[in-house]
Amino acid sequence: FRHDYIPSKCSILPVGITAVEGSFDSGDTVSVRDQEDHELARGMTNYNSEDLNLIKGCKTSQIEEKIGYKHYDEVIHRDNLVVL
Repeated sequence: FRHDYIPSKCSILPVGITAVEGSFDSGDTVSVRDQEDHELARGMTNYNSEDLNLIKGCKTSQIEEKIGYKHYDEVIHRDNLVVL
């Protein structure tokens, strides 16, 4: 998926996600890219691509409203993220 900027030691939240590409499941390792298609990081996602398309750009308080559940605030927790 696409994200503008990733500071080190931070989690990926839905509010920063601008686009989702491809199909993936929760627990899969995904690539995080900027608008110019540079890979910024890789990490294990807590949401599948279908749900992520619905919550991208949203605040964490809106996740349950959008998809009917919220197991995590983070799309990728910082402990499951490698910034390149």
